[in-house]
Amino acid sequence: MPHTHDSHGDCEHDHEHDHGGSGHHHRHHVPSDRKRLLAALLLTGGFMVVEAAGGWWSGSLALLADAGHMLTDTFALGLAWMAVGVARRPPDRDRTYGYHRFEVLAAFVNGLVLLVVVGGIYYEAALRLFRPEPVAAGEMLVIAFIGLLANIASFALLHGGQHEHEHANLNRRAALLHVAGDLLGSVAAIIAALVILATGWMPIDPLLSLLIGLLILRSTWAVIRESGQVLLEAAPSDMDVAELSSVLQHEVPGVLDVHHVHVWSLTPERPLLTLHLRTSPDCDSERMLAAVKRLLAQRYGITHSAVQIESGACPDDDPEHAGHVHACG
Repeated sequence: MPHTHDSHGDCEHDHEHDHGGSGHHHRHHVPSDRKRLLAALLLTGGFMVVEAAGGWWSGSLALLADAGHMLTDTFALGLAWMAVGVARRPPDRDRTYGYHRFEVLAAFVNGLVLLVVVGGIYYEAALRLFRPEPVAAGEMLVIAFIGLLANIASFALLHGGQHEHEHANLNRRAALLHVAGDLLGSVAAIIAALVILATGWMPIDPLLSLLIGLLILRSTWAVIRESGQVLLEAAPSDMDVAELSSVLQHEVPGVLDVHHVHVWSLTPERPLLTLHLRTSPDCDSERMLAAVKRLLAQRYGITHSAVQIESGACPDDDPEHAGHVHACG
């Protein structure tokens, strides 16, 4: 008869600590993360209003484009701040894994919103390239410089939190990328203002707006791709399922076959796994289970797994599919 083994302690333990191959990631930093996100949100939202007014006043598309980006960043930081709080809720009857996936969903939504913003920036830049308009470069330079200071402060807040907790999750990484894009946008606006003051060449403003769009797209694609993979329950990108199966079969004594391997992620920091092991009838299943759990935790950072040990044919297999290895994604 097959036996299914799962450690309930893993599930409870996971809500307090994440144990991976690289160490311990404690959950007590969440209040600090929320404070950093809130401070960055207030800085970004406050200056977004100033920059939008300055862009309208000076006629600078670079400033207006950056203000539009900061508007979405204000939304993004607000969503990230809210997601950190929601993710702290304990599991309930309907959501037995808790609310950790909400942070991944927030990152995915933020990425999609940024795609819309880039489209708007490109549209306005194209109009300005064909119909250049005068820009008050002096006012633009002052506002862009103040914006740079505000963005540096926001970036330092969030980057400090990420450095303090090396394995920052996808939601907080997405928030940091938003602010980094704002910082680069302010630098581009300063350069555009200096070029216009020195040469009077107006096309530099929409051209740098296009550059801002490219920088946003580059970071946005990475966030959308990674969060989308998690939401689709794909296997982690750094996980080779065939190699994992081979390691278990060759390094754990008594394992004859590994099959029905499914690996996915609750969040990028919380990989989950289920698998079946076929063993000899006289195998000590408890000792084997302990060895498998230890290997999964130490080598792959998987601390929550369900392992079914079988001494005969797998009851879940069709005869023609017996022995095949499967992986989510």
